[in-house]
Amino acid sequence: MRIYASFRKTMASSFAVCRLHMRGRASLAKCLQKTDAFLHRSIGTDVVIARAEATRSDESDEKNGRKSLHTLHMERQEQAERSVLISCQSSTNEKKFLKYLSKHGEINKYFFYESYGVYAVVEFANQESVTSLLEGVAIPGGSHESAVPFKSRLLSLRNLGSVDSSNQLSGRQCQPQTTIPINELIKRLSREESIDKQISSLTEAYQLTEENSRLRFLVCSLLKDIATAYFPECTIKPFGSSVNGFGKLGCDLDMLLDLDSITGRNVKLPKSGLSLEYQMKRANSERAVTQSILSVIGECVDQFGPGCVGVQKILNARCPLVRFAHQPSGFQCDLTANNRVAMKSTELLYLYGELDPRVRSLVFTVRCWARAHGVTSSIPGAWITNFSLTVMVLFFLQKRTPPIIPTLDHLRDLAGPGDKTVIEGNDCTFVSDFNKIQLQSNTETLEQLLGEFFEFYATFPFSRMSINIRKGKEQNKPEVAPLHIQNPFETSLNVSKNVNASQLDRFVALCQESAWLLQQSETSTPRGGGAGGEGAPTPWGLATLLLPSQVAGIKSRKKRRREPASERIKGLLESLKNKNQLKKS
Repeated sequence: MRIYASFRKTMASSFAVCRLHMRGRASLAKCLQKTDAFLHRSIGTDVVIARAEATRSDESDEKNGRKSLHTLHMERQEQAERSVLISCQSSTNEKKFLKYLSKHGEINKYFFYESYGVYAVVEFANQESVTSLLEGVAIPGGSHESAVPFKSRLLSLRNLGSVDSSNQLSGRQCQPQTTIPINELIKRLSREESIDKQISSLTEAYQLTEENSRLRFLVCSLLKDIATAYFPECTIKPFGSSVNGFGKLGCDLDMLLDLDSITGRNVKLPKSGLSLEYQMKRANSERAVTQSILSVIGECVDQFGPGCVGVQKILNARCPLVRFAHQPSGFQCDLTANNRVAMKSTELLYLYGELDPRVRSLVFTVRCWARAHGVTSSIPGAWITNFSLTVMVLFFLQKRTPPIIPTLDHLRDLAGPGDKTVIEGNDCTFVSDFNKIQLQSNTETLEQLLGEFFEFYATFPFSRMSINIRKGKEQNKPEVAPLHIQNPFETSLNVSKNVNASQLDRFVALCQESAWLLQQSETSTPRGGGAGGEGAPTPWGLATLLLPSQVAGIKSRKKRRREPASERIKGLLESLKNKNQLKKS
């Protein structure tokens, strides 16, 4: 009975649930009975030392203009807690909108965007302003008596005041949430004066904006409001492309339910005094606990999560997850738990991206090139994944003379006591203090690096060798697979195991073609056209690499012929010139 009473109290205080059916309540309580192993696990890290060193490292890095991922997370999470997401009418008067909200407190930042309607993200200066705002909101009446009045920070604003239809967009700019179409990108790149500027322009067009990053953390914060009904001190963090510095506008939002920060877990049980009687429930495995927790959270997201649709509980995957679409933000979301290796991978990629700006620019360029030619895909299959492609870029940069970025083993050797992390027997240790990392002087331009990247993998011995960023050198393949890329932390795994021979052959052929194109004067120098804004400029340099290719259906590298591709590109360029001339005439 005490379990039932505790569960009922938690639900009532967090959700203000009215007339929740007994059957639903009992099924949720049953799912909560397996959290012992999950909450008692250890990752081999001294939490006190780690936090102290992380604080010192963060302060040092900020002085040098670089923020650690930990600092970035803390800042964004604090901003998200002070923010609300508001659905607005398209004719909403911006001045009246701000005046109305300012009654509850000072506004730090706000912006509008479009996703199934017009929305505004509003960050207040103080948490109290959010409380004040929520106290005054109304819950829409409904004819169905069983409606659950769950209060969230997703609000709707109606009939505040409108502007003239002819002038409704003036003064209010909606921030982009997706990348520009590839054809528009090619035109933009074709107007640049150098390949280096083309790469910088592509990076600027594709990378996550400040506003999009804030929105991602806000969605995590809104989901946390639901999860705290069961785990009051939990956090939900974005990981992967949303925060590692390599995400592009429109990428999925991967989230981690983090229970490691719950207080009292690392406190020695006293001989006398208080302890939580119902904190732990026994389970036969950590995986079973993860599945139970995600099953409960998934059920709540489905039933109570405003704007969350298409909820799928994919609990039997290698990494159990809850997948859903968050319509107000337009994000496709995956929520996992106990996925600490993925979080360490996120930290590693973020660190590499912060070490040298050429890292991110080259990764964005190669990823865009790969997507334009179908080397990568948003659909699971035999394609090379974005993560595999990113690791290939990092490996290439480690192989430069001198290296542009250090190996993972070197980063591990620089680590301090607070950096030591062992997860399920896997050594995930690497330095977090940027000031301890001394880079070698490499002055290669982005244009040089892009051409060398294609040359490097056009001739790489994939049939014999494995890619390993931990060592920074090729190693004999430990298994029979067309492409072998060692997982940086779970070293027995091949992150590219899904890639088949035909996809690898196609990647190599495209590398050969792209390397050849960058060596041709016809395509590697600006061609003019459209400079005055009339007509489309002639593609050149990087823009040429994004044009459609006919490299397909290659069954073996021995049968590959380069001359037809060369002739095809020449013909394509001539066709583009003729079209431009016809437009001018």
